[in-house]
Amino acid sequence: MYSTDSNAQWIGECLLKAILMEVCAWPKPGLVTPLSQGAHTDMDIWLFITSSSTIAPCFTLCAIAGENHNGELTELFPVIRKIGIQYENKLLNATQQINTQRGILFSSALLAAVAGWLSAQKQPLTYCALSQNISTLCQNLCRNDFAQLNQRAAKTQGEKLYSEFGITGIRGEAEHGFPLVCNIALPALHQALAHQLSWRESLIHTLLALMACCEDTTVLSRGGQKALREMQSRAQRLVDQGGMLQPDIGKKLTDFNQWCVDNWISPGGCADLLALTLAMYFLCQGDKHLIQENI
Repeated sequence: MYSTDSNAQWIGECLLKAILMEVCAWPKPGLVTPLSQGAHTDMDIWLFITSSSTIAPCFTLCAIAGENHNGELTELFPVIRKIGIQYENKLLNATQQINTQRGILFSSALLAAVAGWLSAQKQPLTYCALSQNISTLCQNLCRNDFAQLNQRAAKTQGEKLYSEFGITGIRGEAEHGFPLVCNIALPALHQALAHQLSWRESLIHTLLALMACCEDTTVLSRGGQKALREMQSRAQRLVDQGGMLQPDIGKKLTDFNQWCVDNWISPGGCADLLALTLAMYFLCQGDKHLIQENI
């Protein structure tokens, strides 16, 4: 259990709030929203609410593990992975084996653990501190996880994509401290909020920035490299035109979403990074930005 002066519960709340805000934002091209199933037939907003509530305790437990950790930060990783696997099983049981949020479960568990560890060290939560220490926590993650592919065939989707394209996916992002979040998504989010866009609009603005740059493994597994490059190109055009700051963005997003649905494209990796971006924002900004206006 966490003590009365522990930040673990607050950290868990930040992670859950970020995940719920991500899934509730609309319109997200190809993704599940409150208004659409996107390019999916097996999941909707209700399933995401179910899975989000199922995995929520994981984040507080990982924050507690971080707070209580006394050794090298790299020694914390096996502890977090064990907790994460337990909740991955809970997630799949709750969704009847539909993969709604395995990616964000992994990323958020790491973020929660490092936030808990930094809090226990009496260090401030900053984007730089979270990024650097996540990188340390995940040191040699790709090498360790992919080394076994020299002896056996790839089993998971991530392993198959690494074998075929050399793309390290979410493992590579974590090992490098989530550079797409720090270098692309957080600046886009701050830009949107500085222009007084609503939270809903700010999330879509940030998502487009991610879609333009991310080597999204969900898109790659569904449509291959051609679909990934086309999605990135379409998103980049919208970013270059101002993202959600342009007056006619509504029609353009509708067209983008239709292209995604028609081509079975769902940028699930970008959605995970968007949720992680929000979580880092809330952790580093504290409670200075309450969600009061229209989402």
